[in-house]
Amino acid sequence: MTKAKARTLMLQGTASDVGKSVLTAALCRIFKQDGYRVAPFKSQNMSNNSYVTPDGKEIGRAQGMQADACGIPATTDMNPILLKPSREMSAQVVVHGKPYRDLDARTYRESYLPQAEAIVKESLERLRAAYDIVVIEGAGSPAEINLKDRDIVNMRLAKWADAPVLLVADIDRGGVFASVVGTLELLEPEERERVKGIVINKFRGDLSLLQPGLDWLERRIGKPVVGVVPYLPGLALEDEDSASLDGKRNRAPKQEPLTDRERKREGSGGISPDARFSGSAQGVVPPGRPLDIAIIRLPRISNFTDADPLLAEPDTTVRYVSSVDDWGEPDAVILPGSKNTAEDLRHLRASGLEAKLLAFAERGGRVVGICGGYQMMGRRLADPEGVESASAVTEGIGLLPLETVFAADKRTERVTGTADLNVPGGPALKVEGYEIHMGRTRALEPVHAPFHLRSERSPDVPDAHHPDGAMSADGRLWGTYLHGVFHNDALRRAWLNQLRADKGLPPLDRQTGFGEIRERAFDLLADHVRRHLDMARIYRMIGAEIGHGQAE
Repeated sequence: MTKAKARTLMLQGTASDVGKSVLTAALCRIFKQDGYRVAPFKSQNMSNNSYVTPDGKEIGRAQGMQADACGIPATTDMNPILLKPSREMSAQVVVHGKPYRDLDARTYRESYLPQAEAIVKESLERLRAAYDIVVIEGAGSPAEINLKDRDIVNMRLAKWADAPVLLVADIDRGGVFASVVGTLELLEPEERERVKGIVINKFRGDLSLLQPGLDWLERRIGKPVVGVVPYLPGLALEDEDSASLDGKRNRAPKQEPLTDRERKREGSGGISPDARFSGSAQGVVPPGRPLDIAIIRLPRISNFTDADPLLAEPDTTVRYVSSVDDWGEPDAVILPGSKNTAEDLRHLRASGLEAKLLAFAERGGRVVGICGGYQMMGRRLADPEGVESASAVTEGIGLLPLETVFAADKRTERVTGTADLNVPGGPALKVEGYEIHMGRTRALEPVHAPFHLRSERSPDVPDAHHPDGAMSADGRLWGTYLHGVFHNDALRRAWLNQLRADKGLPPLDRQTGFGEIRERAFDLLADHVRRHLDMARIYRMIGAEIGHGQAE
């Protein structure tokens, strides 16, 4: 007997960053809790925040997170096409987890999208054959008129998947009723018919004050509002878009007066105590959070979720620094990954942030570089093939005696190993994470490599066991290619205790189990969304019953 195809449900948005990725993860977890075998799907993702699958392939971070919510290993079928912006109007096209080529927007649209359509359909069919429910995430807005004729991410995909659509709108950004009505007005009749309900997301305030507007909206569009989901702060779940860095909450409180918009929210009881923060370092470090960690917000920042576990620590204040005015007096600075290391390094130079960083290191400050940030810490970046930059050679910051040469081949591996964050001879800590980089880095003079890693997938191939990173003699400056380095609980606490010792503070022995926090966050998110969405109606939309799944 042939197995029926999986049921499908699609979330589309009135705009980008309305919360589709998190709501998709929530529904994945809800369906899993209700006994269904469920998988996420996003046909095409544009993000520099990526995830390495168990077989060493690269997909969007959001789909990796959603797979974790489903309790299943991530595969490239969940995100067959990943676009990683690298230069102005150009992106690296990653197909089924491997780089295809760099294409400009016009070439991608006119030449590659017809091929992409077949890839997307095949991936979706494989998922529908393997699972009971596939939760599909759209991209941007379905009302982008200039893109609709070759759309592979929104309404044409919904038709291919025969998926009912929930349209998600973000009330926090304002104009929610106009965004819903306007989006539906710009859809074709058959597309509009496919939208079965509206979800109002990121609500803060008194629902009774909103209800008249909801009643009007339902009469106006003839479709139900299936839920109003309140803003839920503090979830330890990954973001896909670097725009979300503006909303990171572990920062110093604002000292300037409230804006009119904030005052209105606070007057309605809608703003949470931790939801009003500034990126400036001029505020007071919150009591009980004595460690001030500055992360340089690069224009082409990638895999920024590497720092997320630091947000969950009880003694840290984490700030994203965009200019010299934000610098303040940090205890440590993190140089994160970059999709274009040479261009972001030039930005650091032009903005004055490189000078700030050098002066900080000169005074004995602690600096950590991850992937692109690690490459920047060296003396020289060479790009003879023009892989990332038009410049054949770029001078590095010079904090470590390293040279990086870029090549067309890309290393994407999950790895395990050990780390020594002290001067040579200190205790080794077990670590795991992943590597995604096109550069190869070598030492120009003897230097301590604090990491020793091996490939999880191919432990017997050449270079499977290899030293990684470099560290200054005093242990205050170090870099690594290991993404997820701070997701390792023991290493993270050991490094934070070094910062505490610098300030004359005793060490904290307690380790924050970030993996456990993340699992609890999935359940918290699912419970929150279940309370505020009409799940009975959603189950009827997809033709399934609550609690009747046959999970294996």
